[in-house]
Amino acid sequence: MLELTKTPRTDGMWDIHAVVPANRVEAVATAIAEASAAGIPASEVLPKSTPGSLLRGARTLMGMTQKQLAEALGVTVPNLSGMENDKRPIGKAMAKKIGVALDFSYKVFL
Repeated sequence: MLELTKTPRTDGMWDIHAVVPANRVEAVATAIAEASAAGIPASEVLPKSTPGSLLRGARTLMGMTQKQLAEALGVTVPNLSGMENDKRPIGKAMAKKIGVALDFSYKVFL
């Protein structure tokens, strides 16, 4: 069976698709609008994304402290800090726990 393919954009623009918690849609839409404003370098708005930086950002977005998230995950604060600083790997099982605790897709943290 033939599959339809999308023609790539040639106008210098990109299509971005995101899955976010329903209660954060407005915040994400605002961030995207601000990021697309002229004069703001992308590196300032979207710094290098690593699993740890995404974990820290998601935790902060959900208003949790490291202690609160560590307790929810059943790990120590230094262990969580290591994950946020990319000094400890985030395995699939831990990513799933984090996804449940923060109401995010676990795939974000892998």
